[in-house]
Amino acid sequence: MTAPLTWYHATAEAPDRPRLIGDRSCDVCVIGGGLTGVSTALHCAERGLEVVLLEAETIGFGASGRNGGQVLQSLGADVSVVERQVGKDGTRAFFDMAREAVEDMKLRADRHAPDADLRFGYLHATLNDRQFEGMQGVCEAWHAWGYTGPKMVRGAEVRDWLGSDRYTGAMVDPESGQIHPLRYLLGLARGAEEAGALLFEHSPVREVDGTVVRTAAGAVTAKHVVYCGNAYLGRLHRKLRSKIMPVASFVAVTEPLSDALVAKLFPQDVAVADCNVALDYFRLTHDRRLLFGSGASYSAITPPGLAGTMRRKIGRVFPELANVRIDHQWGGLIGITINRIPDIGRLSETVFHAQGFSGQGVVLTGLAGKIIAEAITGDDSRLKLFEKVRHLPFPGGPLRTPALMAGMGWAKTRDWLGV
Repeated sequence: MTAPLTWYHATAEAPDRPRLIGDRSCDVCVIGGGLTGVSTALHCAERGLEVVLLEAETIGFGASGRNGGQVLQSLGADVSVVERQVGKDGTRAFFDMAREAVEDMKLRADRHAPDADLRFGYLHATLNDRQFEGMQGVCEAWHAWGYTGPKMVRGAEVRDWLGSDRYTGAMVDPESGQIHPLRYLLGLARGAEEAGALLFEHSPVREVDGTVVRTAAGAVTAKHVVYCGNAYLGRLHRKLRSKIMPVASFVAVTEPLSDALVAKLFPQDVAVADCNVALDYFRLTHDRRLLFGSGASYSAITPPGLAGTMRRKIGRVFPELANVRIDHQWGGLIGITINRIPDIGRLSETVFHAQGFSGQGVVLTGLAGKIIAEAITGDDSRLKLFEKVRHLPFPGGPLRTPALMAGMGWAKTRDWLGV
């Protein structure tokens, strides 16, 4: 029996889906069976479009079945970066859409994936004064836009939320949280099929010629094509690939913790991420395990001795868990853009794409699918706003990975020094 890819795969039931064999025609062909692709398929099918989705492996094989399950209502980019791209009004519109995406997730989880363990409460934890001031600026901006739920806590107040002395402060966000992302994705996939979409697994796309999509065993002739491969796009489209960088992040899941430890370490049951460039992120699972992620490796290479590395990272946050047993560990790829704003747009009037969610994809992928479905059915107003964002290719050509590693070195050093 094959070992599960991740703890998520060990705790979710997924049906086997067929390969694409032979030729088909449809309104929309979606390439990629992660949250972006399945959300796009679901929204399009609900609008009455005939949809065929092609996944190279299985639904949730990539980032959607490997991520930290963190539900975040933001774009991943600093407010000032967004404002330089789309102006003040556009920034407010982006914030409103990110809030909308969380509300949509609540509805989708309730309807399609009630077993996905969606919970709310979140700490953006800071390690020094610079990070605290940065998060304070974010909190003030959110308040100015009408979302007054978040608040800043500092010093001993952090202990009311998290049993760790590592952090100097935090922004508490009551409407971000956590989810079992694979169960959520599989629920959306069932919903898409119930709406009429056809989902094929083990059907890697070999070539796209206009709106004709070919695999080894068949072809789909569509009116519209949507690229949703993100960090797993490979070499299928050179222009799209140049604008994202696949980076590796790593996750460990511990043995179940005692009730006493759970109460001590997570008194408010919040999900947490720190504010470093290569950040730590963690939360409790439904069966009382600590799920702890850390990254990213800009070389996309899994380091040797991963379990020991992750245990040491856990021990820095929670000394009580310095010798905890690691029951599951894995790595996966995240697609990042240079500006950390998602790259959602079109390559032509009939070819669309969504990628580069930069660690915020659990929520924003649903928004991307919704916006693309709107555009295909005649309302591209929100897509045009995302198309205002200028996404530059990563510099360096074939040397772009070493170039990025060098460029990130100072930021990581700064975090390590705590300045």
